[in-house]
Amino acid sequence: MADRAVVAAALRAAGCVFAEEEAALLLDAADSPAALAALVARRVAGLPLEQVLGWAGFCGLRISVDPGVFVPRRRTELLVAQAVALARPGAVVVDLCCGSGAVGAALAAAVGAIELHAADVDPVAVRCARRNVAGAVHEGDLYAALPEALLGRVDVLVVNAPYVPTGSIRLLPPEARLHEPRATLDGGADGLAVGRRVVASAPRWLAPGGALLIETSTEQAARTAAAFTRSGLVPRVVDSAEPAATVVVGTRS
Repeated sequence: MADRAVVAAALRAAGCVFAEEEAALLLDAADSPAALAALVARRVAGLPLEQVLGWAGFCGLRISVDPGVFVPRRRTELLVAQAVALARPGAVVVDLCCGSGAVGAALAAAVGAIELHAADVDPVAVRCARRNVAGAVHEGDLYAALPEALLGRVDVLVVNAPYVPTGSIRLLPPEARLHEPRATLDGGADGLAVGRRVVASAPRWLAPGGALLIETSTEQAARTAAAFTRSGLVPRVVDSAEPAATVVVGTRS
């Protein structure tokens, strides 16, 4: 098996910032020199580490991540933490734009017995989420994916919709820009195209006192909160410095 320093040097030369840590993970994942060489080659070619390994660390869990599926980010752990504070055992929870299902899986692990539904428009993501989520995973465009029986019953609605403005896609790291579906990143001209659709229809699905939580950016937080207010939700903005993250929480009164 190759030496860790040799693997780290190859990764560093390819621009991997955390080369030593990644080398250790790749060495642990490989069961032969040939397997290790294949893993290193994929990472050097720019594939996200999580897609090379087949999993991402998120809220203390190992979340399966397939090629072509959005990789859960550490900043999204703020979204989970805010949702955990609102959810109770037995709550009806929906993870919309679920991707790998990381947010829903982390919520279920933290809260315990909940009625969990996850949904995504991408069939590749849906297949991946079904391995991670102990609950129903639906395929379709936003609320169209959900069973009508959930109307007016959702206690916690968590959403990590795409919010990068179209013009800023080119500034993203190559791992995201080249290896994750554009639809999971591109939020339209101002980054809020999908978010506005989510907020506009949320009150129909929320139970009285239910909450909608959306990850966004610091720059977009005020406009996102204004959209909540227009839909009749009472918003508050939650910021985190480390990691840098912003969540808007809106309650149906």
